[in-house]
Amino acid sequence: MSAPRTVVSGGTGYVGRFIVERLLDEGHEVTVTGRTKPARDFFSRPVTFVADQLEPDEDHAETFAGADFFVHCAFDHLPGKYRGGEGNNPEGFRRRNVDASLRRFEAAKKVGAKRVVFLSSRAVYGDEANGAELTEETEARPDTLYGEVKLAAERGLGQLADECFSGISLRVTGVYGPPPPGRAHKWAALVSDHLAGRKLPSRIGTEVHGEDVAWAVLTTLTAKLDRPHEVFCVSDIVVDSADIAAIVNSVTGVARPLPERADPVSLSPMNCAKLKSLGWRPGGRQLFEASVRDLANTLNGPG
Repeated sequence: MSAPRTVVSGGTGYVGRFIVERLLDEGHEVTVTGRTKPARDFFSRPVTFVADQLEPDEDHAETFAGADFFVHCAFDHLPGKYRGGEGNNPEGFRRRNVDASLRRFEAAKKVGAKRVVFLSSRAVYGDEANGAELTEETEARPDTLYGEVKLAAERGLGQLADECFSGISLRVTGVYGPPPPGRAHKWAALVSDHLAGRKLPSRIGTEVHGEDVAWAVLTTLTAKLDRPHEVFCVSDIVVDSADIAAIVNSVTGVARPLPERADPVSLSPMNCAKLKSLGWRPGGRQLFEASVRDLANTLNGPG
């Protein structure tokens, strides 16, 4: 039996790299698409690379030829920004992240791919939940263009899905974990500031490790579905800046002042029971603490 062939858009990105590595571990033949060809040693094993500018009018026939699955991670935005990532070009932002996504879904369906997994976002719910728990059945009310384009792509995939071509939309919360080579960890500045004794801002949010996102992709890629298009919430733990700072103190043995804890009353966590029913089990506090310890040791240096 031949290895499944999977196309991963944005595979060199922060989240995409976790997904590519997990697929490689599971024996998939992976084609990565993106703007820039990765260095030879960027991934643990060889992948095929296809240049893609995330424009609607590009030809994808050769990219998807023979593909069994498509994992769409690519997202065009200003560096470091998702909400507000459109800058002063909302039309181009929508064209590249909705129209271009739909063209790729259509291309995958045309060549006979079995399933698409789309990395959507918690942002589709907006910030109006006021502490209510979010589920897949919660009404999506995006209040940013970022959330709007993610929801539009979800709905476009749903319209394409049928009994021969299924779609998964993963509503992913904040993602943490070691970054790709040459890029900074999302908490590097926070940890560096704490190590230097600078005051940290109060912040709280929901997080999930990149490896657990990759596991969610793999789990849903082959799961039996009740409907042609399914939505899954992907989240794990609530993280306060004080949690990160406390672990850094433990690693360094220096009791620097912790930031004031943020008020969690308006935080709306996602209920991931639907994904867990498929066997998904995220790493929880143990993985979070180990990750912060590794980051603190790296930034603190010898001694």
